[in-house]
Formats: sequence, C-alpha cells, structure tokens
Amino acid sequence: AYREAPLKNPANDARDIAAALTRLGFEVILRTDATLPQMEQAIDAFYDRLRKGGTGLFYFAGHGLQVGGVNYLVPVGARLQSESDARYQTVDAGRVLGKMEDAANGLNIVILDACRNNPFARSFRSAAQGLAKMDAPTGSLIAYATAPGSVAADGEGRNGVYTRNLLQHLGTRGLSVEEMFKRVRLGVVADTQKTQVPWEASSLTGDFRFAD
Repeated sequence: AYREAPLKNPANDARDIAAALTRLGFEVILRTDATLPQMEQAIDAFYDRLRKGGTGLFYFAGHGLQVGGVNYLVPVGARLQSESDARYQTVDAGRVLGKMEDAANGLNIVILDACRNNPFARSFRSAAQGLAKMDAPTGSLIAYATAPGSVAADGEGRNGVYTRNLLQHLGTRGLSVEEMFKRVRLGVVADTQKTQVPWEASSLTGDFRFAD
C-alpha cells in the first residue's frame, strides 16, 4: 500500500509465503503494509527467536532500492525526497544480515523479492536499478528475485512472477535448498522470456531441505 507507486502483489506474496512456511513447520512473524517502526519491531522479534536456534528465513516483497551500493527495503509511508532519506526512512538490508549473524543460529536464508523499479529514482542523484550484490555471511544464503542491478516484474495475477515460482517449489520433497532455487530460476526465466533471472549468493556450510 505504497503512496507512491503502489504494488498489488506483495501483500498476497507475503501471506502466501507465510502460509507455506507455516505448513512446513516454521514459526512465522507476518507483517503486511508495514511502517518503518513495525518493520524494525518485527526484525527485533525475529532476532529474539533466532537466538533459540533453528533455521532462520527472512522474506521481503515490495520496493527495494540501492544507494551507494547499500540495499534498502522500503516500508509503507517512507518519505524519500533525496538519497540521504534512505538511511532514515527505510530498513538497511544489512541490518537483517547482521541480526542473523549475531544470533549465531547456524543456517539462515534471506529472500528479497524487492527489485522492482525504484519509484523515487527521479529525485536521486544516482538512479541505479535493482539491488546491489550482498555477500552472504557464513552459513547463509541470499536469494534475489533477479540479478543484481536488474529489475523484477510485479506479476499479473495474485503473486509476483518470482514468488509464484517460489510457492510452486517450496514444498517439493527431497529438494536441497540450492536445487529448489535453481528450479525457481528456471521457471522465472521461462515465464519472462529470459528478461528476469533470479540469483543467489550462498555460503551455506550444511545441507537443508524445506521438505524431506
């Protein structure tokens, strides 16, 4: 429910991913149309639960932007008149990675369906497209809806193109997490005639399957 450049899919995407993860045994914190304080509170709650152990997964659908090579996740109500506002009006994606590292819980996955066109680019000095590449801390995997510096499609149906394919494969039994994301990539590439190519950065040191 962005004031500028609203998106029709992300709330559906978040609800559907939350439902899928709940079925797979995850304990889920769901926020839709979240303001900055609500996003920050949810990240703190996420950190508290991660410290108890288990596999962590952070999913975001919505507007994301990069400023000076830093990725920012845009909450509802963000007022972005210039680049410097990003630091104070949005959530630095690096904060999420930092919380995961601090929790020391072993295995973490970050999924960013946040590479749509930056609606604020006209007021920015450097209007870089999409998100910047982030290095995955040891024991983690970062999945992007499209390659760094590229833009993803919002989708025509209930879900965005990337999340629709993610939902299709998330519960497939026996797939390693790497193979699951590979299938998602192949599906998105086919659906978009190769204009959108999902991408992952991984430093996983163990094996993980969403469904055995």
